[in-house]
Amino acid sequence: MRVAVFDLDGTITRRDTFVPYLRGWLRRHPRPGYVGPVVVACLRYALTGPDRGRLKSDLLRACMSGATMDAVQRWTAEFVAGLGDAELCPGALAAIARHRGAGDRLILLSASVDLYVPDIGRRLEFEETICTGVAWRDGRLDGALTTANRRGEEKRRCIETLRTRFAGARFAAYGNSGADIAHMTAVEEPVLVNAGPRLRHAAEKQGIRSEEWRN
Repeated sequence: MRVAVFDLDGTITRRDTFVPYLRGWLRRHPRPGYVGPVVVACLRYALTGPDRGRLKSDLLRACMSGATMDAVQRWTAEFVAGLGDAELCPGALAAIARHRGAGDRLILLSASVDLYVPDIGRRLEFEETICTGVAWRDGRLDGALTTANRRGEEKRRCIETLRTRFAGARFAAYGNSGADIAHMTAVEEPVLVNAGPRLRHAAEKQGIRSEEWRN
């Protein structure tokens, strides 16, 4: 068995998905006064240390707290259906198709949130999605995180858990950022994609080859 683990933002998609998701929501559901809490969240992130999980939760609360599940599901369906050539990397789609054709197990592993990542996984026919969980309260979005932010060493921990589940399997992993190096060094077939020269050079020193998927 071979397990192929794909990052989402910057790997399958050309860029981040979280901020466009929030912006699209706000265009459809205007929220007066959201700018102040967003500025406070960004300042806290800049001044108190890079806690991306806290920032993610603060932005969700500023932009979407109190949203009903039906409204979020409707926007998610529209957002995911709208991902086209301008958003998706052709090299990623080709790699997914190759692994599927080889009979490999496809897993989407993303730090982005479960409001929409599982829907992207289903659209692209992944067998499993692992991403950052978000809390609901009484049928309305709370915005607190229910899991660790699935980034850096947390992604490596997820890979280790998958290795326990799929004992003896060979693993491939695809990522695009310096934070992804942590989990890519834990697999047999790591590939860095869409990265700049400095990161490619650093990855090559650790035996990680590079590919360009955006063209």
